[in-house]
Amino acid sequence: MNDFTTQANTALDTPELRTLADAGVIERVDGVEFSQLTTFHLGGAPRAAMRAATGEAAAAVVRALDAAGVQLLIVGGGSNLLVTDEPLDVVAVIMGDDHLEIDASTGVLRAGAGAVWDEVVAASIDAGLGGLECLSGIPGSAGATPVQNVGAYGAEIADVLTRVQLFDRATGTVEWVPASALDLAYRYSNLKFTSRGVVLAVEFQLHTDGLSAPLRFGQLAGEPGQRREPAAVREEVLGLRRSKGMVHDPADHDTWSAGSFFTNPVVPETLADEIAQVVGADVAAGMPRFPVAANAVATSDAGADVKNTADTETLVKLSAAWLIDRAGFAKGYPGDDAPARLSTKHTLALTNRGAARAADVVTLARDVRAGVEKKFGVQLEPEPLWIGLEI
Repeated sequence: MNDFTTQANTALDTPELRTLADAGVIERVDGVEFSQLTTFHLGGAPRAAMRAATGEAAAAVVRALDAAGVQLLIVGGGSNLLVTDEPLDVVAVIMGDDHLEIDASTGVLRAGAGAVWDEVVAASIDAGLGGLECLSGIPGSAGATPVQNVGAYGAEIADVLTRVQLFDRATGTVEWVPASALDLAYRYSNLKFTSRGVVLAVEFQLHTDGLSAPLRFGQLAGEPGQRREPAAVREEVLGLRRSKGMVHDPADHDTWSAGSFFTNPVVPETLADEIAQVVGADVAAGMPRFPVAANAVATSDAGADVKNTADTETLVKLSAAWLIDRAGFAKGYPGDDAPARLSTKHTLALTNRGAARAADVVTLARDVRAGVEKKFGVQLEPEPLWIGLEI
């Protein structure tokens, strides 16, 4: 037993936590590895793991660990984590609160942070509510969705999120915080990368008129802004995601991934024009590029350089998958013998073919990132959190 383990055990042995354990709302989980907790099926063992069945219990565990100076990692569905294979000096706090409250008359939906996200979406549609249908099939838990403002097919959490129940790690308090206080932007909130707070529950305002949110993705809408029956949109979205290997299936190695591995880059329009010249007019005619408002760019360090150009240049969002394809990376790259490969269905997903190590995924990510930067001058940013690893 190393010093960290001793410190963690001491921190977790408080009267409050013993009372919560006796009540059955927290439990020690022995012998667990991150490979069992993540959709990449990768990662070594934390020094300890605690599962919290309620938001209050999760807050109590985090509060105790913070007070003792013990490093921790919040784990929901594990769909956005790339974790080293080495044992980690952290306590995994597993969010197990999966409660769900739906008021079909008002359209208000509340979910515990540990609720399986796609089950939340399905329940909202079964209740006759619209607004989450385009976010169907995204792996992970409800509590993770506001942290990086999860989005797909023209929709994002910011469209419907009203507030989050947040444990503030600096003050040790729990309160409901309005979505407007989260600085939500493309794949960003001020919770991301900061560890300043832990989301315990989420609340959404959904549509009660039996129709979806206005659709922005061409394959789903005949015209932008069209609204359709939510269940039909959900089935189409699930079909699209399955065709790209983006619905997690433990039996399918093409889905052993973190979903879209790189975010779509936001670049100055002048750089997008240069890329169009590199690929030639015929290919450039089909290049996805969308105007982006300056206030929609994340204020994280990764986006700082781009954001600083917003005052003088028009920004556009490009497709990371399109750039990866045009940089010469084919589906299944680098080949059948590689333990980590691009998905055979979609080049934006890096996959564990069953026997990969985290280092194999890191090597693949660096290879793809370097190839895109060399070809187009665009540095792709990973979407998952890297734990014990660096790109």
